[in-house]
Amino acid sequence: MYNGSGNTVSKNARIFLLLILFALIFISYILRLFSMQIIHGTHYRSQSQRISSLITTLPAQRGEIFDRNANLPMVINTESFAVEVTPGNIPANMYDTVASRLAKYLSIPKSEIDKRIPKNIRRSYSSVVVKSNVPFSIISNIAENITDLPGVSWASKPVRNYLHTPSLSHIVGYVGTITQEEMNVLYNKGYTKDSIVGKTGIEKQYDTLLQGTVGREMSTIDVFGRVISDVPIVEPPKMGNNLVLTIDSDIQKLAEEALGNRVGATVVLKPATGEILAMVSYPYFDSNIFSSDDAGTEYAKLLNDTSKPLINRAVQLSYPPASTFKIIMSAAMLQENAYPSSNKIECRGFMNYGGRVFHCHIHKPGHGWLDLKNALAQSCDIYYWTIGRDYLGIEKISSYAKEFGLGQITQIDLPSQVPGLVPTAEWKEKRYHEKWLGGDTMSCSIGQGYLEATPLHLANMIAMVSNEGVIYKPHLLKEVRDSVTNEVISEVKPEILTESTIDKKVWLEVQEALRYTVTDGTPQYPMHNKLVQIACKTGTAEVDQYKSLNQWHSWLVAYAPYDAPPEERVCVATIVEAVNKWEWWAPYCTNIIIQGIFAHQTYAEAIKELGFEYLNKNVGRRE
Repeated sequence: MYNGSGNTVSKNARIFLLLILFALIFISYILRLFSMQIIHGTHYRSQSQRISSLITTLPAQRGEIFDRNANLPMVINTESFAVEVTPGNIPANMYDTVASRLAKYLSIPKSEIDKRIPKNIRRSYSSVVVKSNVPFSIISNIAENITDLPGVSWASKPVRNYLHTPSLSHIVGYVGTITQEEMNVLYNKGYTKDSIVGKTGIEKQYDTLLQGTVGREMSTIDVFGRVISDVPIVEPPKMGNNLVLTIDSDIQKLAEEALGNRVGATVVLKPATGEILAMVSYPYFDSNIFSSDDAGTEYAKLLNDTSKPLINRAVQLSYPPASTFKIIMSAAMLQENAYPSSNKIECRGFMNYGGRVFHCHIHKPGHGWLDLKNALAQSCDIYYWTIGRDYLGIEKISSYAKEFGLGQITQIDLPSQVPGLVPTAEWKEKRYHEKWLGGDTMSCSIGQGYLEATPLHLANMIAMVSNEGVIYKPHLLKEVRDSVTNEVISEVKPEILTESTIDKKVWLEVQEALRYTVTDGTPQYPMHNKLVQIACKTGTAEVDQYKSLNQWHSWLVAYAPYDAPPEERVCVATIVEAVNKWEWWAPYCTNIIIQGIFAHQTYAEAIKELGFEYLNKNVGRRE
């Protein structure tokens, strides 16, 4: 009887303990539910939403770029595809088979797919891009055999297509994937790590206008990342704005062919507005290579090319302006009343100064006695050495050079440009710790020495003469248009960049002297034109490393028609670098461009009309 009673007590105790345990578990469960649903409910609901929603970004097309007539595209978007793999959708025992088949369709090694899909992510349900820029024909082959390719899919990915004239590469630039450095600057403007951004040219300058608004596709997924919703919610992307440039495609092509395969640059602008009608820098490059799978390799080749094809010589390289600077010297002399323009200075072909002999470009016996008009027409160094050293001085020369816009940024709407250099005595003291000498003034007076300017600077310089004292801010953007409705959103108005205080009578005398340079000066043959009257100035810049080869930089700045108002004129500035075999090509190039513009002729028609066909020996490098 005792044993039975003891067993009963022991059994009841165990039951009691179990009840307490169950009660504690139940209370803990209730408390946990209370904590999760009430106290931390917001946090877990947010986490649940993040886990259960898959948001896929839909890329937006960039706006397209057109020439000034808004009907000829320079840059468009073309459909391309990216092939993706979702590793978790491939049966474990089929990965190698699927990867091998896909590699064959894409014409890439299987190892490249293995590299993008390492073993540690092969159960992941996140998509991995294995190849971009895949043409539609390959996508069709994959689609026809999709049952043998589980986990494989594709997505449309718009790619930039740069059309027509190769020399536009320096103007429109190119695009690429955003870098971390760019992301650090642009992260608060809606850019992501997958954004495609402009790297150079107009693509970079107006990237925020060209960028579209990305779309979103939202799907429901389980905890493993598998899509479980049948119909996703889609917010479609919005294309960026279209840009209309000031470039005239016909003039751009004409200028490209006129410069030919000669290292150099030419700029054509409307002086009355600052609109750039053409800008050519040779050598150029193919902007489309930056959308290829070999973009890195091709970029390295361009960087290592000693001819620097990535450099826009029109705004990113500065040169001694040579005798084109005599335009500024003439205006300064007249405005300052430093020396009567009708008085003559004798040129014997040389002059002695500071223990050195300075030679005029024709040497003995020299030009003889010259007034201003003939000194400019014959480009006499002796005349301008004398005026600069004895009558103006470096401070006045520098002041007038800056009044013409030299030594400062031109403010053209391109992301990279150089200011050139206008030297002063103070600058030389700071830079070289040397005193400014009279010989330095003489060098500067003929556009040599420390003086440097870009082709666009000199285009602005001749525009100031044409406009009688005004330089309009040079620009490439003409209009911004809605990519859907084609409505003009904004347009660029002419804006004064520099305004001179030089008297009108001075401008008239300089203009007459520049016209006289064509009719009676050194360039009268290459600049002869029956159709249009031209005013111009040549320049031949000495370059030390090419001196022994008798090769120089060849300059020509001009405006035309001389007898028309500024609104109807164009200005042209051309440089052909000394690296080219000497042929004094800048005058011929400029005359061909002017002939083609006003006669509405192609390059071939213009050289035939001008009688330059025998000079058409354009051989060598072409892009």
